[in-house]
Amino acid sequence: MKLSGNTILITGGSTGIGLAFAERFMKAGNTVIVTGRREQVLQAAQDKLPGLITKASDLSNEAERIALFDWVTANYPATNVLVNNAGIQQRFNVLKSDVKNDWAYFNKELTTNIEAPFHLAMLFAPFFAEKENAAIINVTSGLAFTPFAIAPIYSATKAALHSFTISLRHQLSATSVEVIEVAPPAVNTDLGGAGLHFHGEPLDAFADGIFQGLEEGKSEIGYGTSVDRLRMSRDDIDKYAENMYQATKNLIE
Repeated sequence: MKLSGNTILITGGSTGIGLAFAERFMKAGNTVIVTGRREQVLQAAQDKLPGLITKASDLSNEAERIALFDWVTANYPATNVLVNNAGIQQRFNVLKSDVKNDWAYFNKELTTNIEAPFHLAMLFAPFFAEKENAAIINVTSGLAFTPFAIAPIYSATKAALHSFTISLRHQLSATSVEVIEVAPPAVNTDLGGAGLHFHGEPLDAFADGIFQGLEEGKSEIGYGTSVDRLRMSRDDIDKYAENMYQATKNLIE
């Protein structure tokens, strides 16, 4: 994709990976819109990056996704890039989960990580197909390929988004819309809770690495440990997932 002169919508763009991407896109000469649920956090992002456009939206809600699409296309009709970055991660033990009384807690992960990016991509694809240059960037995870057993729903949602991205790429291959997958490894952000990813890749180094992949025109971009995981054999995937579980199962016992 071309890296300047775009108008870009980034979901979950007020913190972490989304904000790091917003900063780099703005420096490259793009207009950037970010969306998130919390007004206070969006304001802090805007204070950090003057010129950043913000819009509060709860993407787990279907009506709010449609309202976001309508608002973006009406107010920023030049928008030609969607970055589906918003996501939540929950770690839990299935034997200790009160799904009878608290399914809404677990379902939020499904609606945020699967329904939202699927729905937004399908809303924006026809709009983008009318433009000379456009892109949909779906942020999946290395866990789409090697599931993290203590975050089973998160891993499954990212695997689903990976599969959807491949299908979307084929369906849009005859249009001007590029479909790009970014598959992060663990990155030092507050995903899932503060301090859970302190061991992960430094955020700035990760974001720089992804932008290098975009500059090189890659349609599937990993970084660090996720690079090899994108192409692992089934036997290697099973071994990797088992090792991760053994190293972390105490966290949910």
